[in-house]
This record gives sequence, structure tokens and C-alpha cells, in this order.
Amino acid sequence: MTPSGFRDVLSQEASVREAITRAVADLFASRGYAPIETPTLEVMDVMRAGGRMPASPFKFFDSHDDLLAMRPDVTLQIARMCATRLAADPGPLRFRYTQRVFREAETDNQVQARELTQCGVECIGEVGPAADAEIVTLFAEALRLAGATTFVLAMATVGVLRALLERSGASEPWKTAVLDAYHDSDFVALDRLCDAAVGRPAEGEVADAGSAAPAYAEAIRQLARIRGGQEAIDAVRDLVAPLGCTADLDDFQATYDLLGEAGLARAVLVDFSVASSFNYYTGIVFEACSPYLGAPLGSGGRYDRMIGAYGADRPAAGFAFYLEQAMAAASAEETAPEGRPLRIAVPKGSLNAEAIACLEEAGLDVTGLANPGRSLVISNPGVDFIIVRPSDAPVFVALGAADCGICGKDSLLEVGADVEELVDLRFGGCRFVVAESAGTSAAIEERYRRLGSMRIATKYPSITRAHFAKTGTQVEIVYLHGNIELAPITGMAERIVDITATGTTLRENNLEIVEEVLASTARFFANGCAVRTDSRIVELARALAQNAPKHTYAPIAGASNPVSQA
Repeated sequence: MTPSGFRDVLSQEASVREAITRAVADLFASRGYAPIETPTLEVMDVMRAGGRMPASPFKFFDSHDDLLAMRPDVTLQIARMCATRLAADPGPLRFRYTQRVFREAETDNQVQARELTQCGVECIGEVGPAADAEIVTLFAEALRLAGATTFVLAMATVGVLRALLERSGASEPWKTAVLDAYHDSDFVALDRLCDAAVGRPAEGEVADAGSAAPAYAEAIRQLARIRGGQEAIDAVRDLVAPLGCTADLDDFQATYDLLGEAGLARAVLVDFSVASSFNYYTGIVFEACSPYLGAPLGSGGRYDRMIGAYGADRPAAGFAFYLEQAMAAASAEETAPEGRPLRIAVPKGSLNAEAIACLEEAGLDVTGLANPGRSLVISNPGVDFIIVRPSDAPVFVALGAADCGICGKDSLLEVGADVEELVDLRFGGCRFVVAESAGTSAAIEERYRRLGSMRIATKYPSITRAHFAKTGTQVEIVYLHGNIELAPITGMAERIVDITATGTTLRENNLEIVEEVLASTARFFANGCAVRTDSRIVELARALAQNAPKHTYAPIAGASNPVSQA
């Protein structure tokens, strides 16, 4: 038996892989890219120095007590090499590679391979639209050689958002929160941050005095929702030019024009929601999404400051894709039916009725959804409703079994799935609280002082750990599936973390709230690849947002379809 996340590759598949890697290597070589190899193990501190890095599942201490990691990415290693061993080489340098990398799933709910074959190139020492267009064009050609012929190249530049933040007058914590929202694809959080800045804080919140000036905050909010072709670039220019924040936009336009001349206009989607990894990328950033897979085929961009983290600095750009992903996309293209319905994960339980009402109000045919009987999938014209537990909805969407879905913020946080949070539907409101038996605070605090730990019963271990980690409180989690209130009553745990809407159940069991954790409402969310390859999701998000109570943001004036607001 092979370890989890690893597998044998039998001869037939190995032959196909060999043919693809040879063809891709020949393509890269024909454009002047020389082969390079990096070590399987790398010093962890070296990897961290380059910026955000994927999680590595395997770490070791060697005989020198250095912490080593099996490489989760090759680009960081090439940056280290160029800044040290090749620092005296004037360049430009062009490298290609095909190497195994080792990744870990971000959460326990996302089953995925832990060993992947990464193919890519790095262009060191060249700048400008021509160099960027060269990289993107080569990326598209390589994917097609690998058999993935149907994909969207979502593309943006991080320079525009950087300029907005720098000129906004915002505090560093607010800027960091905005960048985190972009990194996490949490556009509901982005809305809240920007609402607080323009004096429209959410219910129960206050305006943030350290946030951006209103005009900049509104531009930051709208930027994340602009997508399309040339009209998207025009919309961004109209949005940020009055604020003096057109940084990199002229170069981005020139790159877009060159890609059009290369025949890639139909494949490119200008989408500023992909502008992430700001301590890694400095200019253009792009990723390839297949309409048949739930995860990107690959990605790349310009990272002019990364090499400087290791020594002599120089500009650079590159891309990488996973051979396995490209082959899976190619296989799916052959078997995928035409006109596939939109797949929506609909929650059971307390959120069900209002979720159905929202979908109906957005214009979908929800016939049979309210009373499905034993059916788990309700198929209506153009849409399949997949009926799931709220806690399972993020998993279905993250793994591509559903394109989009509805569940509470609590489920999104607990699962930690990689999805795009698009709309706060503003129903199903509840609070996460810490509660204890009335009159036991002093005893609990004394026990914590003596033992240095506290037992917490909950159905939400991830949220609970994260909360107490912020407060620096050592806790032992007692994981229960229900009747959490029994834990302090029976002495199983000192306190509980649970959800409550009114607090009635807590009071009836002589429990009192001692701390607020977070508030939760229902959210509409989507798979990142699906939202970039299926315009129906963007249209549905816009309809849901327009119908949601206290909706605050508006479309960009003059922006035409497919530029849209999620």
C-alpha cells in the first residue's frame, strides 16, 4: 500500500506523461530556456524568506539541526540560486524545469495528491510587457501541448491595488486586513472593511477611523469585482485614474494587446480578484482555470523583489503548472457533456427555506426543492440543486462537485475550504459564544491557574482552537456532535463554544455567556475556477447581492458585460 497522497504510475500512463514532458521541454528549449534542477530538500528558512509558500507535508532535522523541507515549489529555489551562485552572471537568464514537488492539503477535508509534477519556466533579468506576454503565451502553449485545450487565463496586475492602498491614508492594520481578504478570496470581508471606511459599518460594528479615505475604499471594493476583456481594463482605468492610481496599468494594457496579437484574446479574462500573494508577486499575475476541474491548472506572474530576499536583486517572471492537473483536464474535456447545468449546493436544516427563497428570488426554477423527499439532487432546467448538510457544502464546492453553494459563515470557517466568498445573504444570523455554568467563573479560573489548561466542549474544533489561540489560552478540545450544553453540567468540560441565536437554550440549562467569538450569517460562495469559467455564477451572485437586505455596493457606471459585480 502506498502512503496517503502518493501513488504508483503504471506503464500506459507513464508513457503518456513521458511524451507530454518531452514535448513541453522541447517547446521551452525552442524559446531559449535551459534546463535546471534543484534539490529535493531545502532549508526551511530559505523557503520562508521568499514570501508566502505552500504548506510542505514533510519536514526533517538533519545532523546539523537545520530544519529541512521537501520542496513544495521550485520557483523559490531558483530565486535563491540566481541571487547567490549566479549573482555575477549578467543575464538575462531563462530556465526550465520538470520536477516533483510535495504539497499538503490546506485542510483535512480536501483530499489531494501530496506529490505532483511541476513544469515551469523562469525568466530572470527582463522586464516590460514583451517579457510578460512571452511568459503568458508560453504558458498557454504548454498547457495545450499537455492536452488541456479549453481553459481561461485569469489575469491582473497587483500594482493597481498596491497604489490604492499606498495613497489611501489607511492604517497598516486596515491595509493588512484588505490584503488578507484578497488572499483568502473573502469579498464579504472586503465589503465590510470598505463599508466601515466609507461610514457604512455593518450592524453591530463601528466605522474604522484608521481605514482608507472613502473614495479609495470604494475603489478597492469595486476593483475585486471587475472582470471581462478590454472593457474591464477601461473600467479599472476609469475607476482609479481620478485617484492617481494607474500604476502598472499601461504596461498591463500593452501586455494584453500583445496577447491579443498572439491569438489569446478569447482565452484571457481580466479579473482583478486574482491579484493576490502581494509579498510574492509585484506586477502581472495570472492563473489557468479549466471549466472541468475544481482547482487551477497552474499560475504565474512577475516577482521582481523575491530574488532580493536571497542576495543580489533582479527582476523576474515565470509560471508553473501541474502535469497531473493538465492531464486530468484533457481527460475531462473528452467526456464532459455539452451544456452542463449549474450545480448549486443547497443546505439542509435551518437555512434551507430562506436559501430556497433567495434562489427563487434570483430567478432560478426551484420546483421540487422545498419537498425533495429522498432525492439528493433536484434537476430543473439549467440547474442541479445538490442537497447537502451545511457543513458539507464548502467541501462539495472546493472539490468541484458543485460550482457554488450556500451555507453559514460558521461552516466556511470550520471547514477552511478554498472557496470564494461572494455575498453575505444576511439571513440565518447567529453568534458563536463561550459559555459556562452560572456561578463557576472563579472555580474555572482557579483551575486554569493551577493546571494551565481549560477543557472546552464544542462541535466546532477549528473555530474554537483559532479563537483561543488569539487570546493565548491553552485549551483541550472535547469534540461532541450535539447537546453541547451537557458538557459543563456533567463536568465533562469547564466551558463550551457553541452557536446561539437568542440564548434561550443556554439560559434554560443555567449557562451564561462569558465571551463572544464571532457572528455568522448565510453566505453565497463559489469554486474559484468555476466563477472564472462560468458567467452564470457571477450573474447569480449579482442577483443575490441585489436582493439581500442592506445591500450597499453598486455596479460600476458604464461597465458592460462581461464586467460584473459579484
